[in-house]
Amino acid sequence: MATNTQVKQQLANKVNGGLQKNVPPEQTLNALLKRMGPEIQRALPKHMDADRIARIALTAVRTTPKLLECDQTSFLAAIMQSAQLGVEPNTGLGQAYLIPYGKNVQFQLGYKGLIDLSVRSGQYKAIYAHEVYGNDEFEFQYGLNKDLIHKPSTTPEGEPIGYYAVYHLKNGGFDFVYWTKERIDQHAQKFSQAVQKGWTSPWKTNFDAMAKKTVLKEVLKYAPKSIELQKTIEADSTIKNEISADMSEIIDVTDYSVIEEQEEQKKEDGKMPGQVFEDKLV
Repeated sequence: MATNTQVKQQLANKVNGGLQKNVPPEQTLNALLKRMGPEIQRALPKHMDADRIARIALTAVRTTPKLLECDQTSFLAAIMQSAQLGVEPNTGLGQAYLIPYGKNVQFQLGYKGLIDLSVRSGQYKAIYAHEVYGNDEFEFQYGLNKDLIHKPSTTPEGEPIGYYAVYHLKNGGFDFVYWTKERIDQHAQKFSQAVQKGWTSPWKTNFDAMAKKTVLKEVLKYAPKSIELQKTIEADSTIKNEISADMSEIIDVTDYSVIEEQEEQKKEDGKMPGQVFEDKLV
């Protein structure tokens, strides 16, 4: 296992030997990935290799250059989560994203990635999510006899008014969840630090995809899940600072990352660091 300290030391060694000579950031990252290749390879699933991880990492930083400004340990950990789950981040596939989250990198599943991984579990005949527009024919009911009818308009008008997710099990069971757009907005404001802080994230760049993922995760709360699928869902929106052969065993340090950001802000504002924890707990 490569710890946070070990990875940072590798990066520091490269910095001392290269960045002082104005080595391009991508070249520095590439050198780090090659140097950490053996550790990365030991943590990879059999169908992937360290060279492919390097290509994925470089693609990610080209599409999101701000990743190069983040802690490289959290960046590598997010890449490893993608590899072990079998999804490729920051591509046009919409499977997953590596998000600059303050000074760290957060791993986020896309709704298409969540669907792919659910289907791979072998329990679901179908699983999907859709937006609903005001001029669609749409009705639903909960209770003893749940039902949902959606006939989309051929020419949707305005913005979506809500989103729903449905799953059908191979054994015939099914369920669905519908949330209004207002409820989605409230959820994002309550649970996304990126939204609260105004950071660039999929909530800004692809709201519909995040809304669909939100209702998918909600409906899957009540669905039968394998241990592997449960680990997949738990991996979403996490920051990790170690590399392991099983990234699900590494704790999520997102909350600590937020507190660290608050501490630095408090220091800049002239407050004592201890006040940050008080603010966090209120």
